[in-house]
Amino acid sequence: MKVNAAMTEDVRLVKPETTIREAAQLMAKIDCGALPVSDHDRLVGMITDRDIAVRAVAEGKSPQTKVKDVMSREILYCFDDQELDDVAWNMGQNQVRRLPVLNHDKRLVGILSLGDVARREEDAASVGEAISLLCEPGGKHSQAAAH
Repeated sequence: MKVNAAMTEDVRLVKPETTIREAAQLMAKIDCGALPVSDHDRLVGMITDRDIAVRAVAEGKSPQTKVKDVMSREILYCFDDQELDDVAWNMGQNQVRRLPVLNHDKRLVGILSLGDVARREEDAASVGEAISLLCEPGGKHSQAAAH
């Protein structure tokens, strides 16, 4: 199965100058935990509810803090025509729960979450392996540094 068969296509974006309060309000409104950050039609980062909690609230930052000041700048992504089980394995290896999905023109076309994978993947073993890897301590994305 291809990624485009499992991904969520209706993706909302925020700009780097959006406040974290506005980003959090949008997350609450659409019931999501991550938003891609776009600048001049290009993906420049991701802001998650955890970024807001750990990099902003825990450090006493104002709700008016800009998304660009707390977002994750390292963007891991996949392509819409990749095999879902390969992407699930990569998600586990990199310990990420969500990936932006791009087309080959590098335009955002969706978001793939581990939940999307679990609902669609025919191979339960690949989902289990991804979740197992995801749950290991540490990983590529530490909340300690914003950049």
